[in-house]
Amino acid sequence: MFVQMFSGSVTDAAAVRAALESWPDGVGLGAVGWLGSTAGITADGLLVALARFTSQETARANSERPEQGQWWESLAANLAGEASFFESADVDEDKLGDLDTAGFVQVMRGRVSDPAAARELLRVDPGVWAALRPDILGSLLISRDDGDYVMAVYFTSEAQAREAEKQDPPAELVAQMEKLSALQVGEVTYFDLPDPWLSSPSQP
Repeated sequence: MFVQMFSGSVTDAAAVRAALESWPDGVGLGAVGWLGSTAGITADGLLVALARFTSQETARANSERPEQGQWWESLAANLAGEASFFESADVDEDKLGDLDTAGFVQVMRGRVSDPAAARELLRVDPGVWAALRPDILGSLLISRDDGDYVMAVYFTSEAQAREAEKQDPPAELVAQMEKLSALQVGEVTYFDLPDPWLSSPSQP
């Protein structure tokens, strides 16, 4: 899998949403290898969008289509300044439910000193999370060799996520989180998407 993420400050939220929601049944029909998209706007007006493709090659082929370029220009016209991008083929997907039904998505961006060790720590038995946090539908971890990463966690709803996070996790997960925290370089940036726009070829 290959994931492209872009973000930027929004000047016209309605226009941005219309462009993104129209893509699957419009320009997106010609996108070979597209697996799905997640997008939303944070409370302070930042657009965060992630597009999943089968490979870097199919993602590049989509970006090079003239109609995709025209679509991007129309979207970018509603952003203040240049968008920032993050992409990688180093993707770990963890599905506990249908990600397209998420009512809340939290995206985190940070950096770790040892990407391989961090990925290993994040590989928890799905059954543990299913029992502890039924509000979590799954996650995407997009990593780069330099230690930069983006992680998107999909929840049933924000209310359920906020309530569930008040729980005290079991000791094994506390130890895991402490080890993961020790690998962090600098602060983690959080982007909350309270009204995510989710689409895939089977779920327009």
